[in-house]
Amino acid sequence: MVRYWIGKLFSVLVSLFILATATFFLMKAIPGDPFTAEKAVPPEIKAKLMSFYGLDKPLWDQYVTYLKNLVHFDLGMSMKSQYQTVSSIIADSFGYSLRLGILSIIVSVVVGVGLGILAAMYHRKLLDSAAMILAVLGVSVPNFVVASLLQYVFGVKLNWFHVAGLNGPLDYVLPIIALASLPIAYIARLTRSTMLEVLSAEYIKTAKAKGIRKRVIIFKHALRNGILPVVTYLGPMTANVVTGSVVVEQIFGIPGLGQYFVGSVSNRDYTLIMGITLFYAVILMVARLLTDIVYGLVDPRIGLRSRKGAA
Repeated sequence: MVRYWIGKLFSVLVSLFILATATFFLMKAIPGDPFTAEKAVPPEIKAKLMSFYGLDKPLWDQYVTYLKNLVHFDLGMSMKSQYQTVSSIIADSFGYSLRLGILSIIVSVVVGVGLGILAAMYHRKLLDSAAMILAVLGVSVPNFVVASLLQYVFGVKLNWFHVAGLNGPLDYVLPIIALASLPIAYIARLTRSTMLEVLSAEYIKTAKAKGIRKRVIIFKHALRNGILPVVTYLGPMTANVVTGSVVVEQIFGIPGLGQYFVGSVSNRDYTLIMGITLFYAVILMVARLLTDIVYGLVDPRIGLRSRKGAA
């Protein structure tokens, strides 16, 4: 088991190294520099800025310096936000993204699993059809379209919510729905198909023959096995929520990390782009590790097989 986690940690470090290298050279491949678009910047000032950020050095020297700074967890200074480090920008803005992401994941799992269970319980009935129509729409419509529609209907026409900003708890409702629409649809379809398979198993038929109530069979016997594919999906779902929040935060004017990421790309803020990219990558890899742990807790056979393999 120890060897398994050491291998996992090693793969994470290698993945981060490859990502950092690829991001660095891709940024350098973009024509121009962060100060080219600046108006009224004299050549002397530009030369000093290039020297200050080390952009006047050979590419290989910049790369080595960048890796040395990463080893010391130094993401550098932002090239556009004056006197701000990349770490401080991430620390100040990530709180909004974190709250939005966690709430979206919770809503996705609860609503998606609930719809999937209802669809399986009422298979080939009206409730099943309605749940699957919602699931198809959730998978088909991109979250930025959902966000725009929610703004127009509930913000502009009905005036129930603000269309931008975070002025209170209710302002999280529309962004959460926009972010959770795709995961809810996928989880609902996944739960429905798995639950239908589990409900036709022999041990479920035996439980029914014993006269056990339907609700007990669903939530005590069937759901434990039926939810395993959903646990597996938690890692990719986190990726969907994280990447989707970049656009959704921009649409709803949320001062989260996504807004800085979009701005850094248009401003060619190299250090901020690379820092946020690596930060997102760490989040996704941690989510994958946590998914493995949760999967082992839900299905003890995973841990048993791992121990046998190590032996």
